[in-house]
Amino acid sequence: MTTSKFEGFSRSAPAFFHELAAEMNKSWFDANKQRYHDEWVAPMTALLDHVAAGIARAYAPAKLEAKVLRIYRDTRFAKDKTPYKTHIAGRLGLTSKKPVDGGVSALYVHLGMDEEFVGAGTYFFDAAQLAKWRKLVAADKTGKPIAALIAKTRKAGYWVAGHDDYKKVPRPYAADHVRGDLLRMKGLTVGFPEIPKGMLHQPKLATWLVEHGRAAAPIVTWIREHLR
Repeated sequence: MTTSKFEGFSRSAPAFFHELAAEMNKSWFDANKQRYHDEWVAPMTALLDHVAAGIARAYAPAKLEAKVLRIYRDTRFAKDKTPYKTHIAGRLGLTSKKPVDGGVSALYVHLGMDEEFVGAGTYFFDAAQLAKWRKLVAADKTGKPIAALIAKTRKAGYWVAGHDDYKKVPRPYAADHVRGDLLRMKGLTVGFPEIPKGMLHQPKLATWLVEHGRAAAPIVTWIREHLR
């Protein structure tokens, strides 16, 4: 855990990614690596730690593990060989006696020149999770409660959906299944509202994320309890 207090990202920080996009070479990045750490990695680490402390009770007894993701792109099998990402991302993963529970996040923060996104959940279920998800969603006894929870979360102003979902309800389920929209999902994420203008540079971003992180906890907890 960091001992630093989150004070907001500096107003000069966004320029780093614009310059990186223009240069995109190792020499420039190595010369500016400390700047990247100071302007993005250190405050992101402090932010994740603050939010983890603020939402910990909502996930007890599970623990939250903070991780700032690498800026280096995996280009081994990609046509795009650009070596660096033009954003920073961090997450709070759920842990227990086992390692981090798959790709389930109590918080995911993505900040950079391409887009900003904050949310929770999991982008893609693995094969075993997907099979469990469909079985639970299809049956009224288990499907109605999760559908109600999703509807309640959406009504509160959150975007709740999968990612790159199927266009049709998968077999053997009926095409007109009452919860067909859920059966088509490949994952389950809770998207937070857009970060208010200017808040990125203010300490209150941490408090704002804690508020939304607590609101997302019931769905994230459902994923962890039912799809492990």
